[in-house]
Amino acid sequence: MPVYYRKVKQHAVLPEKVKRYEELLRKALKAFEIAVQENSHLSKVARDYSNMASSYYDDGMHFIKDEDMVNALVCFSYGHAWLDAGVKLGVFKVSDENLFTI
Repeated sequence: MPVYYRKVKQHAVLPEKVKRYEELLRKALKAFEIAVQENSHLSKVARDYSNMASSYYDDGMHFIKDEDMVNALVCFSYGHAWLDAGVKLGVFKVSDENLFTI
């Protein structure tokens, strides 16, 4: 039996969504600091998570310049997910809880 999908109208236009997610990640990148002891295993994890988030932000900005909004949105979403994971793991402390899913 074939499966039919109903086309659902999206409430947010893609460029608007990209702008919101870019802003969220940009603010989040400034609103955390590493919360674990330096030179510990978790310190390396925190640096890796932070670097991944920053790299995804940079990639997202590159995709915006190339007018590839889908991949820009993916990058900003993934970047923020790395920060959220670090907060949940306890390797980051945050100055603005509204930017994270705490």
